[in-house]
Amino acid sequence: MGIKMWDIIIAVLCMTLTCLVWVMLYDSNRFVIRKYKVADRRIRKPGRAVVLSDLHNKTYGKHNQRLLAAIREQKPDFVLIAGDILTARPGAGLEPALQFLQELSREYPIYYGNGNHEHRLKLYPEIYGDMGQVYGKALSEMGIEPIVNSHVMLAEYGIVVYGLEMDKVYYKRFRVPYMDPGYLQEVLGQPSETCYTVLLAHNPDYFPRYAAWGADLVLSGHVHGGVARVPFFGRGVLSPGCRLFPRYDGGVFKEGKSLMVLSRGLGMHTIPVRLFNPGELWVVDFEQGGL
Repeated sequence: MGIKMWDIIIAVLCMTLTCLVWVMLYDSNRFVIRKYKVADRRIRKPGRAVVLSDLHNKTYGKHNQRLLAAIREQKPDFVLIAGDILTARPGAGLEPALQFLQELSREYPIYYGNGNHEHRLKLYPEIYGDMGQVYGKALSEMGIEPIVNSHVMLAEYGIVVYGLEMDKVYYKRFRVPYMDPGYLQEVLGQPSETCYTVLLAHNPDYFPRYAAWGADLVLSGHVHGGVARVPFFGRGVLSPGCRLFPRYDGGVFKEGKSLMVLSRGLGMHTIPVRLFNPGELWVVDFEQGGL
């Protein structure tokens, strides 16, 4: 009887492990489309944006044709990037990211906010050589100029897009470093009150600071949905900062009058798997209305 019980337990464990491996492989190679609408009286003209984050050189089909087809199907007016389209790894190729962006730039205006991986290439040439320069030059030739602690006015829409490239100290592991309340004002200036303000801020941990600064909509990534998500509980397990069950793991968050759309990203790095956590392609519709 005891032997039979152990046989059953081992069989159940094997089946469970097989199912988990299958889900992991499945989720690591697919993405879902999420949609959100914002409305504000300052928005002058309706517009649709596709939001990309944390692709990390991942390709969906040859030359990312599956991802490009999904983007085209949404018929966006422009593309907003919340960082980490590539992975900063010494000697790694830039081709997957550049091929994808080249194709995209032929069809849509692209507003690119850097993540910690793009920033890292520039900060440490002694580690990454000329990768930062090569990447920046290639983007420039495509007509893409990353928005680095500055902003771009989309006048016809009544939208202003800011790109935050925060100091590396704010990407510490195991804790969320303190950010001085005046830091964003110092690096970004005062947001416009007459336009709808979109902030491309890769790290979501500082959403309360972004809200206090005056962002109407924050677009973030970085956390990858927590790598694995707990079924039914619906929480991400681990952040890149090695914190368990991070507060901001994916989805839509509200702080005062500010909203944050936090993408679970499209790719992976360091821990190259996803579990109950497929990639996400976000679509944000900007509409006229509101108070």
